[in-house]
Amino acid sequence: MRRRMREAGRRTFRAISVRNYRLYFTGQVISVSGTWMQTVSQAYLILFPLHGTGLDVAIATSLQFLPMLLLGPFGGLLADRLDKRKVLYVTQGTAGILALILGLLVVTHSETLWQVYALSAGLGFVNLFDNPARQTFVSEMVGMELLPNAVSLNSVLMNSARVIGPAIGGVLIITVGVAACFFLNAASFAAVIVALSMMRASELYRRPGVVRARGQVREGFRYVWSTPDLKVPLISMAIVGVFAFNFTVTLPLLAKFTFHGGAGLYSWFLVAMGAGAVAGGLGTAFRSRPSTRLLAFIGVVFGGAILAVALSPTETWAIALLIPMGAASISFVATNNATLQLRADPSMRGRVMSLNAIAFLGSTPIGALFLGYVSDATNPRLALAIGGVATLVASIPLFVLGARQRRSGTEGLVMAPSGDEGAPAAVAPTNVVPLPVAGAAEERRERRSS
Repeated sequence: MRRRMREAGRRTFRAISVRNYRLYFTGQVISVSGTWMQTVSQAYLILFPLHGTGLDVAIATSLQFLPMLLLGPFGGLLADRLDKRKVLYVTQGTAGILALILGLLVVTHSETLWQVYALSAGLGFVNLFDNPARQTFVSEMVGMELLPNAVSLNSVLMNSARVIGPAIGGVLIITVGVAACFFLNAASFAAVIVALSMMRASELYRRPGVVRARGQVREGFRYVWSTPDLKVPLISMAIVGVFAFNFTVTLPLLAKFTFHGGAGLYSWFLVAMGAGAVAGGLGTAFRSRPSTRLLAFIGVVFGGAILAVALSPTETWAIALLIPMGAASISFVATNNATLQLRADPSMRGRVMSLNAIAFLGSTPIGALFLGYVSDATNPRLALAIGGVATLVASIPLFVLGARQRRSGTEGLVMAPSGDEGAPAAVAPTNVVPLPVAGAAEERRERRSS
């Protein structure tokens, strides 16, 4: 039993054995915890000290993702062209400065709603370039074989921070005030910058940047539209992103207007959802076999869990049901992310992941405003229920695509360049060939050794 547990642990945390990824993982735990601390604090700042409404929270949330919605493919193209590590130096440093400015405004009692809006929009422009660079940089740290495991561990990282950040933020708001959350978040970005500076460039699986040419954004759109294995998951993610993944809007409104709680209850909601997401991410990391059919099954579970939370009779039930909802949510995101990265041509990966960011995060301005309006006009329960139904509907085309892949024998295949599993920093050939799904080679070695 003990041996099996050790083997399960090694299988679940395989990517951590890579030094560069281990540094990145550590820095991100600190930084993302600070980001979630600020998420809680900003919603609290708008709803309580600034006496805002659900629509005000929705506007601030929307502005963080509006640049991605309007200009997302350009951020992805930049990730395909430039050194991703250098891009992350700039984006992480800028995000830290924006958090510092908000903290100074609050501590001097000069904050206004329009200033929160302006800083949210500034962070949105940072995310435009940070998100595709950060997602595609993972494959440069670990290579293609460990990519699904690293993507799942990234999801665990994000949601461990979802537990840590709100918990610390809730305590700080009550004890020393909301400004401390913004200052700590500003300082947390230094952890990522230090981690990036300590990486060994010779151990990165780098590929040559895409040479500048006309029409490269349109080329990315045409590539995705002509590739059903990418187009269908992206469309499904867009539906889920618009109607379901707006929890920074729906959960504080559920806490305040449905259960008549404050920042403490909202923090508990985020902690419960984050705890479930950590469990879901670890399970996905252990499995590390993404497929469209699996994504469809997870979508059904996720949609059902959202509906259960929407119908919860008490706040205790809501907290309990947020745990499985969190597990399903991160399993859906991680499986979708890994599937897209593994099936995309490496020269297009930045643009594909920028379109995924538009579907997942860039759609927030549309969904946040709509769900904020629905919550104000009716109640937050209905806004959550709409997300649950939309997620169930979005799973249908995934089932259809998964069945088609199974009939054609491509369900367990991914697309990767033949040189991607070679030595780090080597220039890989540009031809594209099917490879067994990541992790299969390691499993075969394990079976032979046993």
